Amino acid sequence: MIEVKDLTKTYGTIAAIDKINFTVPKGSILGLLGPNGAGKTTTMRILTTSLAPTSGKATVAGFDVVTSPQEVRKRIGYLPEVPPIYSEMTIISYLKFVADIKEVPLDKKANRIGEVLEMLDLEKMSRRLIGHLSLGYRQRVGLAQALLHDPEVLILDEPTRGLDPKQILEIRKLIKALSGQRTIILSTHILPEVSSTCDDVIIIDQGKVVAADSVENLSQRLAGGKTLDLEIKGPASEVSKALENVTGVAAVKSLGRESKGVSRFELTTDGTSEVREALFHCVVKNKWVLYQLSPVGVSLEDVFLKLTTKDTTA
Repeated sequence: MIEVKDLTKTYGTIAAIDKINFTVPKGSILGLLGPNGAGKTTTMRILTTSLAPTSGKATVAGFDVVTSPQEVRKRIGYLPEVPPIYSEMTIISYLKFVADIKEVPLDKKANRIGEVLEMLDLEKMSRRLIGHLSLGYRQRVGLAQALLHDPEVLILDEPTRGLDPKQILEIRKLIKALSGQRTIILSTHILPEVSSTCDDVIIIDQGKVVAADSVENLSQRLAGGKTLDLEIKGPASEVSKALENVTGVAAVKSLGRESKGVSRFELTTDGTSEVREALFHCVVKNKWVLYQLSPVGVSLEDVFLKLTTKDTTA
């Protein structure tokens, strides 16, 4: 649905983004992460045709953002970090105005506005002046305008900014519900939001893509598969001693007993496939029951910091 190839935007000698590449499959949710100034907003502005790239190419639903901007705009709903709303208008009058700008057919306009108001729980507030709304409700109105023309693609910059915990959960639930029907790019500084909402993640730092994968794969990859989580049914002390003697195991940490005689252990290993084979042989040889053997990943916060924090001690 979205393809970005060697996309570059420079300002003089400074590259806001530098030859970034990624694709977003139809119906998926992509989390766009990076520190301030990394190039996230520049990327989103190019995809929404409000900013021209210096070089490279980006397409949305097969349409080039430079040569076919009108076709791209028809298919994109955009919520910038500061929602494009007018404080002197009521919610209903604003949405009617936006519906006209986005050329929502006249015979569908009233129904579509009603659907969006219901979707974002704004029906009771529809006659209120936007300027009298809380920050959270203004954010909802911004999301409403992005959804109004029923776009195939949503690009959301900090969509839960200013919302209370209950509203955040509601918006996350809504975004998840919209996936499958729509392709979504979500930029956020709230890392748990990415973990709970997104299928894949791209981390940008200093204008370059430093990681692109699923959250799970990224965390396991950076952990190197060196830490393993084991659940084994057998005499705990005997199991622990046997695991310590497996070649490639550097340390064994007991995590306590589970139900029905199953014990959990965290193993620090050399990360090779041979150590896993040796662990299997150890379990089989001692006629124990293996319930789990899986790598322990690092958190998304750890991934983010590891990829975007420079070592200043060197």
